[in-house]
Amino acid sequence: MNELFGTLPDGTPVHRWALERAGVRVRILSYGGIVQSVEVPDREGRAGDVVLGFPDLDGYLAHPEPFLGALIGRYANRIAGARFPLDGVTYALAPNNGSNSLHGGERGFDKRVWDVTAVGHGLRLTRVSPHGEEGFPGRLEVSVTYTLDERGALGIAYEAVTDAPTPVNPTNHSYWNLAGSGSAAGHELRVAASRFTPVDADLIPMGELADVTGTRFDFRQGREVGTGYDHNLVLDKGVTPEPVEVAELYDPGSGRVLTVATTEPGMQLYTADHIGAPFTPGAGVALETQHFPDSPNRPEFPDTVLRPGEVFRSATVYGFGVR
Repeated sequence: MNELFGTLPDGTPVHRWALERAGVRVRILSYGGIVQSVEVPDREGRAGDVVLGFPDLDGYLAHPEPFLGALIGRYANRIAGARFPLDGVTYALAPNNGSNSLHGGERGFDKRVWDVTAVGHGLRLTRVSPHGEEGFPGRLEVSVTYTLDERGALGIAYEAVTDAPTPVNPTNHSYWNLAGSGSAAGHELRVAASRFTPVDADLIPMGELADVTGTRFDFRQGREVGTGYDHNLVLDKGVTPEPVEVAELYDPGSGRVLTVATTEPGMQLYTADHIGAPFTPGAGVALETQHFPDSPNRPEFPDTVLRPGEVFRSATVYGFGVR
């Protein structure tokens, strides 16, 4: 089912699609591939929306910076100095985070209208990112498929092909608040990550994969998440062909549990300390599955370059439960 959600200033219509299965209802926009809402029951069976979102298109247009629920690309997270070398050529990107490139640039995937097709218990979103878009080389054909499985788990599967070498590192930027409102600071988080990537003052990794033991980045046993995080956790499993469960977020008040399974080697933990009105700092927790920040400038990090003849594939599954 889809409906008209609004119209962009240039007259382009934006539609909203609804998926419902196993007691879970998800609403997705053609603009930015945004996950607008995810309604799941608490331990008493009461449904609540567990992601941050706006009720209308004007909210997303007026407040683009939080990237609420959006598809991020071509490159999630930061690229230092808004430039990178590739095959002997240095490419300049759009600097939109100080001197750095963040989340694909000034008009990344989050600000584009996607073509949407219903597929089974899901939606397939497609677009072509032309050569030179935001400074990235190559014509990139992208598809993102949202599905709800028989348990009501939300799957996000990414595919891309290119006609020239280019970095590819998409993610989804949903902010989770399992309470359904208020602060998410009391949530408890467990992540199977023994290392993290320390960053400088601009949140650019310094190249080290540091041990989390004895630091505030150690979530291996599960504990209250707190605040003050915008960091990449290095998942113990590395890159895998199929999604492997790596994290669990729990809200003691509602009893809701969110599990995260992914093929990706990293997860950016962001506690929304700098989110603005109408939200308050700490209103949600972003768990962005991805490759590491600034990988195009860090050959020691897992490679993010897609080449002609290859198919980029990545998948993340968000599961829901109670206890």
